[in-house]
Amino acid sequence: MSKEFSAVRLDVRAFAQSAGHLQGQSALSAFPRLAEDAQPDAADGHGEVHWQADGELVEQTGGSGQVWLHLQADAVVPMVCQRCLTVALISLQVDRSFRFVADETTAESEDDESDEDLLVLSREFNLLELIEDELLMELPVVPRHDSCPEPVSMQSSDADFEQASEDKPNPFAVLRGLDVGKSAD
Repeated sequence: MSKEFSAVRLDVRAFAQSAGHLQGQSALSAFPRLAEDAQPDAADGHGEVHWQADGELVEQTGGSGQVWLHLQADAVVPMVCQRCLTVALISLQVDRSFRFVADETTAESEDDESDEDLLVLSREFNLLELIEDELLMELPVVPRHDSCPEPVSMQSSDADFEQASEDKPNPFAVLRGLDVGKSAD
């Protein structure tokens, strides 16, 4: 008989001991912090997060074994391209492994010496929050197309702007004219 696991209340040790596997897809709206960065009207079928997680118990001599969680997730998030200001579909991929330790103190003491990411063991671990955290870290600081769909003007002003600047009187010349009128009085 296989045990049923919940992604929002995951007993991580039991999941690892049974070499558990969870997978699913969730709407982008199920990840509120990630959805905040997305353009809601531009999703067009791209608003889903696909994910899978595998548990593993790695035996060690003289111990109870190390609890591992292997996570993969991907999503396409519609964001505003900062170059052309149109919607860009930004692909995010996560493929990470986490080792779980007994408590926060152990995590802090082993963190500097450990190559892997450490998390604290829990019986009610929210896997979806971890997925959201990892996807958020993959978001680009400046979202943009690899190649914008329309040419982007790289000018700060156009000919009409330049003409308007030339037609405008120099404010210092206007002030000079006012000073001349005052000194005549």
